[in-house]
Amino acid sequence: QVQLVESGGGAVQAGDSLTVSCTASGHTFSRNAVAWFRQVPGKERRFVAGIVGNTITRYLDSVKARFTISKDIPKNTVALQMNSLKPEDTATYYCAARVSEVLTLSSQLYDYWGQGTQVTVSS
Repeated sequence: QVQLVESGGGAVQAGDSLTVSCTASGHTFSRNAVAWFRQVPGKERRFVAGIVGNTITRYLDSVKARFTISKDIPKNTVALQMNSLKPEDTATYYCAARVSEVLTLSSQLYDYWGQGTQVTVSS
């Protein structure tokens, strides 16, 4: 059984940094597409960053210069380092993985999801 477990969320001030991590069990996602999405109440879950293998990455434009996604294959974890956080980054952050090796922005195409971790940025 595949499980994704997020950790590392919390409450920070604007300008601070925070890293959220996703640890997978039941499957090794060395080549699969893995992504981070975020969601605020009343809005759709939105793609933030994704990675395939350990080199192909893609980011939401508004986070491209501030966030970095990385994969630790031996540990089967994917981390999202978030710098210069802004209040608008406040959301529940979800880790998602695909059976496919193709990275996509569509949440509907992801096969596995974590339970989410809350990130709150105050001004």
